[in-house]
Amino acid sequence: MGDHETHGRADLSGGPAEAPAPGDLEEGRLLFAQACEFVAGAADPAGLPSAGLPEVAFAGRSNVGKSSLLNALTGRKTLARVSNAPGRTRQINFFRLGHRLMLVDLPGYGYAKAPKSLVRSWTELVRLYLRGRTSLRRVCLLVDARHGPRASDLEAMTLLDETALVYQLVLTKADVATPGALDQSLAACRAAARIHPAAHPHVVATSARTGLGIAELRAALAELAQSR
Repeated sequence: MGDHETHGRADLSGGPAEAPAPGDLEEGRLLFAQACEFVAGAADPAGLPSAGLPEVAFAGRSNVGKSSLLNALTGRKTLARVSNAPGRTRQINFFRLGHRLMLVDLPGYGYAKAPKSLVRSWTELVRLYLRGRTSLRRVCLLVDARHGPRASDLEAMTLLDETALVYQLVLTKADVATPGALDQSLAACRAAARIHPAAHPHVVATSARTGLGIAELRAALAELAQSR
């Protein structure tokens, strides 16, 4: 792994990722079987904890299922709050996984039941975090498998390109997408990744309910936990 990738910045020479080896899957299982605990919630820059462990941030539209995916990855039903009301994550939440990796839940974009001034403050906080966090290794950008990347997702990709952060597109709710919609969403995400310089070429389709893609994503994140 090159220096740019190790530090969470885009390495543009990489090709499509191969399927995880059995050993990588086991490494991912062992990592996410460790204790995971809430560390801090930051509503402003002063509330951000000190950088230390490698961090992976999860971003996406407010109703894309970030909390459900985090709970599925860690095998815990209530680690991240699940709500039917979009926009409930109103700060950047940090969760420490086994003293090896920090999972970071970013406020959702695209829709939120909150005053516009508050949404603007969340947006600026996220921008500051993405641009200045030295321990941030990757952003998992979640996209609803039923719809594929929307305009707000493409805007988020452009922002991440500007920061030169490596980000990986992760489809959620694959179990409730029709086979045709899932295929279209995968194709659209792969096409978008090819033209965005900081995007990881491999797209993962997941389902928090059935477990589809969870082991594969764990394996990818476990590799990042080793880059210190």
